Amino acid sequence: MSSDFTATENPISLFGAWLGEAEGSEPNDPNAMALATVDGDGMPNVRMVLLKGHDEGGFVFFTNFESAKGRELLANPKAALVFHWKSLRRQVRVRGPVAEVSGKEADDYFASRARGSRIGAWASQQSRPLESRFALERAVAAVTARYPVGAVPRPPYWSGVRLAPLEIEFWRNGAFRLHDRVRFVKGADGAWEKSRLYP
Repeated sequence: MSSDFTATENPISLFGAWLGEAEGSEPNDPNAMALATVDGDGMPNVRMVLLKGHDEGGFVFFTNFESAKGRELLANPKAALVFHWKSLRRQVRVRGPVAEVSGKEADDYFASRARGSRIGAWASQQSRPLESRFALERAVAAVTARYPVGAVPRPPYWSGVRLAPLEIEFWRNGAFRLHDRVRFVKGADGAWEKSRLYP
């Protein structure tokens, strides 16, 4: 599929194929993506997060909703993503509205995380000022003492986000900067419209 990706009509299938190839070539985190949001002053914010699932419904990641990105997504539920796979010289850009995943979906994913990561979700007041590393370690110790054995429940402020794509653009490096770019835009009827772009 990737050898002639410009002929593909389904961007979700194409993304899955590219991600699969990246999983075999990227040295670290092929599911890493830049997530762009907008704060209350209209200033953009961007950071790296990990994609945890994708299908026809959208692209899913998880976060602390009391963090900067969580607050920004709640206040302005739109976002953009960029995947860049340097080993393959490919990029995918995605834009669309976001919504919180179901409680069950969040619970299921949280339960699948390493125990230390579940404890960390309780201990970290993400994005807020931290007086010292020791203060963080003390918070981790307190949560560990609260849940010494058994399940660690999901914090009420921690959940998942699904970005429902309205636009997906695929970019592949070309010789002499003559790259291949294909953009898919979702129409009002839910069908994808494809066009090629100048590099």
